[in-house]
Amino acid sequence: MGRRPGVFVRLVSMEEGRRLQRISRTAKDPVRLRRAIVVMMSAQGQSVRDIVSLMQVSEDYVRDVIHAFNERGFDALDPKWSGGRPKAINDRMRERICLIARTSPADWGIAAFSTWSLTKLAEHLIQRRVVPTISRETLRRILREGKVSWQTTTTWKASTDPDFLTKMHRVLELYDAPPADGRVICVDEFGPLNLMPRKGKAWRPRRSPRRLRATYNRHDGVMHMLAALDLGTGKMYYRIRQRKRWREFLSLLKTLRARWPGEKLYIVLDNFSPHKHPNVRAWAAVNDIELVFLPTYGSWLNWIESEFAALRYFALSGTDHRSHSEQNAAIGAYIRWHNTRTEPKTNFAPDSPIRTWTDYPAKAA
Repeated sequence: MGRRPGVFVRLVSMEEGRRLQRISRTAKDPVRLRRAIVVMMSAQGQSVRDIVSLMQVSEDYVRDVIHAFNERGFDALDPKWSGGRPKAINDRMRERICLIARTSPADWGIAAFSTWSLTKLAEHLIQRRVVPTISRETLRRILREGKVSWQTTTTWKASTDPDFLTKMHRVLELYDAPPADGRVICVDEFGPLNLMPRKGKAWRPRRSPRRLRATYNRHDGVMHMLAALDLGTGKMYYRIRQRKRWREFLSLLKTLRARWPGEKLYIVLDNFSPHKHPNVRAWAAVNDIELVFLPTYGSWLNWIESEFAALRYFALSGTDHRSHSEQNAAIGAYIRWHNTRTEPKTNFAPDSPIRTWTDYPAKAA
């Protein structure tokens, strides 16, 4: 068998030579880089056998690259990837998988369980011939790409208050445009204040969480905090008592009345029975205090709830107070810190859907 004839790249111009050199220095695609080097070496007069020896590729590969460059020019340097094996699970199947995953097994007449696991869902998809076969990992990836995630079921407590919207708009009106003749104050109870280890978060060395005792007793009983949030200043006022009867609530109202004499007080509060006690109502009416009750199951409209959430997070989370005096001191220290940095409360849920409600949604969306 005779020696194969020599093959060389066609005559390369000065500009093409610079382009080949640039590609050989900057190309990130390994296929494009290797082909450019083969062409450049051939243009320099090196034989196929020399290129094979230096590049460690086959002789047929070098000849194919040179012929392709002579025919198509620089387009021959770009790899032409094939489409690969067609998808076993097409886009329509994926969409249907995501839809089925969002249903309940009961919707398909399966009474044995109430929710899907990946294994059960995969078996169901195969049984229903949605897909010929599917692994758990592929199913997990399809659901993730389809933005279907594993979530905890939440509950919704619907209000039975026939005047829900009227009461809500009254509260929002006080928040948005406080009356010029008085002061808007949100009042609520916080507690019960147990003496117990409370879980929390803290910066710690990795895999070295702070440890709290798991057992505790209630020999010292519980206490309750009655608090008020002045929207005009953003400051909180509070008192901690052993009980939260109408007497303790009335005492708080008297304290608030004494703090702002001569101003009408608009007290936003929930429907806790001590708030509606006849003695409380009678005293409030005589002392220029308007009790503005929230809708039933509408405590989330009380602006002080967000302040309670912050107090719980920053003053109580991660603590293990051994006495009420110690715990009360921690609460007091936080509220003093809060009151030195606060500002008037404005813009209550400006973009919330509640602003556009024309009727009360009786169930979760």
